[in-house]
Amino acid sequence: MLSAHLNYLLEAQLPSDFDRPGQHLPCEWIEQAVRATGMASLRRRRLPAEQVVWLLIALALYRHQSIGEIVDDLDLALPSAAAPFVSKSAVAQARQRTGYAPLAWLFHESADAWSRQDAPSYGFKGLNLLAMDGTILRTADSPANRDHFGAQVYPSGKLASYPQVRAVTLTAIPTHLIRDIEFGRYDTNEMLYAKQLVPRIPDDSITVFDRGFLAAEILCGLTTGGHNRHFVIPAKANTRWDVVEGKPDDAAVRMRVSPQARKKCPELPEFWEARAIRTIDSRGRERVLLTSLRDRRRFKPADIAACYTRRWQIETSYRELKQSMLGMELTLRSQTVDGVYQEIWGALIAYNMIRLEMAKAALEAKIAPTDISFVRAFHTIQYELMWAAATRSHGKLPALLHRLHERLKALLSEKRPTRSCARVVKSRPARYTVRFLKRTLTERRPRAGPFCRSATGRPVVAHYRVQPRSGNDVIYTEWC
Repeated sequence: MLSAHLNYLLEAQLPSDFDRPGQHLPCEWIEQAVRATGMASLRRRRLPAEQVVWLLIALALYRHQSIGEIVDDLDLALPSAAAPFVSKSAVAQARQRTGYAPLAWLFHESADAWSRQDAPSYGFKGLNLLAMDGTILRTADSPANRDHFGAQVYPSGKLASYPQVRAVTLTAIPTHLIRDIEFGRYDTNEMLYAKQLVPRIPDDSITVFDRGFLAAEILCGLTTGGHNRHFVIPAKANTRWDVVEGKPDDAAVRMRVSPQARKKCPELPEFWEARAIRTIDSRGRERVLLTSLRDRRRFKPADIAACYTRRWQIETSYRELKQSMLGMELTLRSQTVDGVYQEIWGALIAYNMIRLEMAKAALEAKIAPTDISFVRAFHTIQYELMWAAATRSHGKLPALLHRLHERLKALLSEKRPTRSCARVVKSRPARYTVRFLKRTLTERRPRAGPFCRSATGRPVVAHYRVQPRSGNDVIYTEWC
């Protein structure tokens, strides 16, 4: 019965195009990445370095599946009559042999090529519109990760529950493509990562920064280190300048470089100039934007304010990468330092592949890429790749059924090893604090209801705890 239904479905389905990802990520790039980093496989293996690169990209596309399931479902291992399936240890050894250098090389090459493909179609007055900001990723709590990446220390002296990776990205605002990134230890300041990214910002571009990156070394290095590179950044409350010429709402200003900055970077000038524009945001708050766009006829204050408003789309790209793709998981799946680097580079490549497909589709539909749902596009690509891997040829159906039977027989319950360390309860990071106003009592009130039952169906008493806060604000929590 199952074979009959599958045969009918295959006959009704149009042939799948499994090579579509290769249109944007050619196999030649992967081979070059492996050769350039010296990770090419010298002997014939079932998981050579090229296949491991595809596996690491697929890990980000199928976060809800195990690595073994991804290898089997996408048929990533080379065929072998002696061993139809690849063991877990073989996959782990293949990842260790490959390392993360090929993924890093492939990301930089692909991001540069993909960003230049549609840049003229999504430009802003002939310039590329970019945004730079920082984010944090949590890793699995292993001694190696905690020693290498470190973690946040709260003012109370408590250490964060998980090691953290700090990253600064350079993102194309119209398409959300991540053009470049620097990441590493959590205790490294974002400014240091930004200084490493500034020389790699392309020419003929506008980069929108958060106010935390307001520093003469970064902004002066941006404008003087390339051709036609500009910035837009909000001024801080304590920023001081002298008006050179212009109106109060749109003036050319001159600012002094601090002695501390000139001591660290002697090539900085004593003064640097910018254009200061006063704007009112959607909430009615006044904000001063500093920019190097001096042409008042071409770049009006409203245009510069619109550029800064679009900067917040970089936060949307972080949400898509960390929540939609990684499945709202607290941490990355890798337990080792090299595995974390592999996973991050693979996730960046996978995210850019999805965003590139969305940008291509938006051009054909004559809409903005942000008008397309990322979640639906992500799910569509997941299903397309899985279906294409299973139906590359109609004659493969009997082999697929035989493989299904063999796989079911191999999925035996494994005996877990005994616990080698003490059980530790990790505190789940709170996203938001729920507050109820005008409650001053500290109480515990029992309640039994249909939504609080044990496994046997018997009601379990639920309690409310009200923790007093300053004033009349309290935190109101519920547990069973």
